[in-house]
Amino acid sequence: MSLLDVRDLTIRTSDGRALVSDLTFSVDRGERLGLIGESGSGKSLTTLATLGLLPDGMTTTGSVELDGTQIVGASEKSLVEVRGRAAAIVFQEPLTALDPLMRVGRQLAEPLRRRRGLKGDALRKAVAEALEQVRLPEPGRIARAFPHEISGGQRQRVALAMALACEPDLLIADEPTTALDVTVQSEMLVLLDTLVGERGMAVLFVSHDLAVVSRVTDRVLVMKDGRAVEDGTVRDLVRAPRQPYTEALVDSARRLESALDLEGPR
Repeated sequence: MSLLDVRDLTIRTSDGRALVSDLTFSVDRGERLGLIGESGSGKSLTTLATLGLLPDGMTTTGSVELDGTQIVGASEKSLVEVRGRAAAIVFQEPLTALDPLMRVGRQLAEPLRRRRGLKGDALRKAVAEALEQVRLPEPGRIARAFPHEISGGQRQRVALAMALACEPDLLIADEPTTALDVTVQSEMLVLLDTLVGERGMAVLFVSHDLAVVSRVTDRVLVMKDGRAVEDGTVRDLVRAPRQPYTEALVDSARRLESALDLEGPR
């Protein structure tokens, strides 16, 4: 059974307009899937639906099974049990994802206390180790800082540390490098690729940029106007895109990186 199994997912607004229509895909344990498409294609809504995090007023039909738990229609109690354990998410902008009034160390301690039952010295040690694992310098200083006191790249590493803290089976990364400059973006992608590889985790990586997706995923699902229009390995999509929309994404990626980079191994 797949770790994440999405079948005929449809997401509608309160007035009945479909934003995602009849979407079907799966992610096996240890597999890396990229969701790619332009803004408004429905990819971010899809990731929110996998954890039952859609905004109020939206309705969902179809099936989303995460580690055997049906997400569509599930109670909040059931969803809390799944979040963090089976899957965790890293959002695009960590400054809004992190609590601005809470020190970094305390925010990182919460999932460790709640999920792993750590306290006292064991909890403080786990917080320091989590910050060290995402290659943050001076973890003690970072732990004492508020989010606005550290850089954007450091905030995103903190968000990644929080997502990985409880060792979920699936990491959902929703445009995690878009808000970063090119150099920091590259460093973040290498870090994410390394940490996920060390843990053997599955990944659902969302981006509008095929060049970025190709660095951390094995397979790609292309979305347009809320529907899946093409899927396949990165290599196959780069070499022989079947849809004009996919071809345009490939052409855009080629302008940023060579075809060899896109097709080559991670």
